[in-house]
Amino acid sequence: MDPLRDRFQNDSGWQPESQKPSERTELTWLIGAAVLTLVLWQVPYGNYILYPFSILATWFHEMGHGLMAMLLGGDFLQLQIFANGSGVAQHSGPLFLGPIGRALVAAAGPMGPAVAGAGLILASNRLSRAKLVLLTLGGALLLSDLIWVRSAFGLVAVGAIGAAVLWLGLRTSGWLQSFVVQFLGVQACISTYHQLDYLFMNQAVIGGRLLLSDSAQIAQQLLLPYWFWGGLMAAASLVLLVKSLQVAYGK
Repeated sequence: MDPLRDRFQNDSGWQPESQKPSERTELTWLIGAAVLTLVLWQVPYGNYILYPFSILATWFHEMGHGLMAMLLGGDFLQLQIFANGSGVAQHSGPLFLGPIGRALVAAAGPMGPAVAGAGLILASNRLSRAKLVLLTLGGALLLSDLIWVRSAFGLVAVGAIGAAVLWLGLRTSGWLQSFVVQFLGVQACISTYHQLDYLFMNQAVIGGRLLLSDSAQIAQQLLLPYWFWGGLMAAASLVLLVKSLQVAYGK
């Protein structure tokens, strides 16, 4: 037993290769976690267990709206997240590309969790990057809390999740950080199917107000009905999940 090696393992999170899970084991865990998530959605109180991931998915969704509006020349004013897991982002100003730009902003919400999830999965295939990813995500959550979040619940929830993600990035071992990043990525991607009915709604009650759904807003700006756009976004979310896992694991 080498005391110096033991100390290095404890201080840095390094582990011998023999103690690290294989890629097949990690992939099995991720698939198992995804299946367990789908099961928990169907059982009483299962949503309470998954509640933090639902709030994080809502944050990805609303940030998608706001950031896309900024990219297209608009102003991202604020976002609100409510205790029931819904949220709303507000932006103002003219957007580049006119109706197409407005459709892109509407689509960036439902696609936000899937794009972010795929990015997390791809960025975590190296242990050296997982820590940076967690620190970046935690910092982004806390920064958005200061700049854009304006609901009381959202301020507390986003701040708490941001602090938790930062703690994971600072205090856990490398392989666990990699698994956490990929797990969060899978959760973000499959969150689309937690509220699949929303993609096929014309209207929804959000924050006590009856609003057009994102799919309906896209249909309002472009051709084809809202259910077509809802189905397209659902399919695209699944493709992003599968392809990102294939790339991350070299399949």
